[in-house]
Amino acid sequence: MATSDPPPSASTDPTPAEDGSIRAALHLVASMLVPGETVSAYAVQRRIHALVHRRVLVVATSGRLIVLERHVIGGYTLHDIRWQDLKEAHLSAGPLAADLQLSAFSQPDLATAGQLRAIGVRGLRKEQAQSIYRICQANDQAWREKRRIRELEEMRARSGGIQMGAGGVASSPGAPGAPHDPVAKLSQAKEMLEKGLISDAEYESLKARIVSSM
Repeated sequence: MATSDPPPSASTDPTPAEDGSIRAALHLVASMLVPGETVSAYAVQRRIHALVHRRVLVVATSGRLIVLERHVIGGYTLHDIRWQDLKEAHLSAGPLAADLQLSAFSQPDLATAGQLRAIGVRGLRKEQAQSIYRICQANDQAWREKRRIRELEEMRARSGGIQMGAGGVASSPGAPGAPHDPVAKLSQAKEMLEKGLISDAEYESLKARIVSSM
């Protein structure tokens, strides 16, 4: 289990008291990491944005994003988002601080649709927030293709028709249960294009195949 503190950002120059508070919060997060999980970066809410509550801590680990809200009189509330559940991350940066907005799927497994939950933190230290945002973007890109493949599989299972052939180009096999109506096939191909599951070139190739088979 990881227990060491991640190095503070070069732009962070905390007072001794603030440093102790931050380190205590980081130790709390470290105590909740699963075996093999490591801290990649963290971002602390600026004090001016936390006048009526203790500052929020955002921690990016190898497996998830953790938002720790510490209570004024003790205790805490923890939110976490697995990287595979992250849908979008937005960063709004000012001269000194940045706001981070996140949305994630609430379904288990590798969800491709369904209800979303949103988490937002205002007034994070700018450079730290930018580091967290870069990690969010890298993980989003890594999981986006996996969701695309999953959604293709789910759509294929529902329709029994269009499959992806060699080179990623969609085709229409003659397997039992596959739809034989060219209009239905064209409609499904158009739906896949609109959802971004196939490219324009893949759609045109598929459309040509369907039309030539009519």
